[in-house]
Amino acid sequence: MSDVLEAVQRGRVLRLFLNRPQKRNALNAELCRALAGALEDAGRDPQIGAILLTGNGIAFCAGMDLGEIAQGSVEEINRAHERLFTIGARLATPLVAAVQGAALGGGTGLVANCHVVIAAEDASFGLTEIRLGLWPFLVFRAVAAALGERRTLEMALTGRALEAREAKEIGLAHEIAPDADARALEVAESIAAFSPTAIRQGMGFVHQVRGQDWNAAGQIARRVRNEVFRSPDFQEGIRAFREKRQPRWPSLAEPGQ
Repeated sequence: MSDVLEAVQRGRVLRLFLNRPQKRNALNAELCRALAGALEDAGRDPQIGAILLTGNGIAFCAGMDLGEIAQGSVEEINRAHERLFTIGARLATPLVAAVQGAALGGGTGLVANCHVVIAAEDASFGLTEIRLGLWPFLVFRAVAAALGERRTLEMALTGRALEAREAKEIGLAHEIAPDADARALEVAESIAAFSPTAIRQGMGFVHQVRGQDWNAAGQIARRVRNEVFRSPDFQEGIRAFREKRQPRWPSLAEPGQ
């Protein structure tokens, strides 16, 4: 693991910490590559049921590392950003964010790629690139997928920062908590305790139906649901419900789980 990214696994939750606190966790190419690689690896690891992303220091992520841009490695950074800011559309493992302090520019792009977002009361968000004579080209798609194009366009045109309350109102954050890290860990552990089969099939379904028309999406939904109906996890879930006990998911007992 790179020095700019820390990883700690606790049970079935992998915790990833952006670790450039002196730069407010600004995204240089090294951090982008390390984070994308760690997320992709976690998505293939059956022992990880959820990922929790946060930042060390006072900020979640202040966006792009402008110092690196000035050094002329634009194409390398473009490739690293493209890989990272499309991760939410590919990742099959639920990604939870604990956001404290600023999540601006690329930081908002990271948040938009997460599936559940817990914000601290001091969290702030925004597509602030326009202030620098830039546009949020590579994060725009992820933010628009989360919020809609019109809302994202307003954020990009005004460059204004949103406080946690407004971010929650528009759906960029799902919950505000006094201790965002503790609450996000609680959420991640809860998700990781659910059926791995249901999570894997459900996340796969969401990715498969993206961009499909209504009828094609319905066909996919029926096919995937029938597969889940036949799964040992669903049968165990029904038994546990009837017996008023916690389920013991068979997929967690499979080799490598």
